[in-house]
Amino acid sequence: MNVQVIMRDGEAEYAVLPWADYQALLQAAGQATQAPSSAAATPAFSQLQALREAQGQSQEQLARAVGISPVYLALIESGEREPDTAIKRSLAHILGVAGWESES
Repeated sequence: MNVQVIMRDGEAEYAVLPWADYQALLQAAGQATQAPSSAAATPAFSQLQALREAQGQSQEQLARAVGISPVYLALIESGEREPDTAIKRSLAHILGVAGWESES
């Protein structure tokens, strides 16, 4: 997760993070998200790593739960591999994401 901390008088005052990471944290906390009108309600598949990290899961934990190797999950997270529909469906189920099942 990429976070920028803004300091004032030697104390952390604000944390700035990418929108995808923010949305993943909200989802992991079980809070409804209100995305700007230009953003989709379903998180982009490219947010997989942020979603996983927001839920406190290691690559190995998520990979084993889905039934794939941690190396293959790392390739998916980096965008080097495109998972098939069955893997997307499993990831969506485990991470609580609606909409990935039907993406092509």
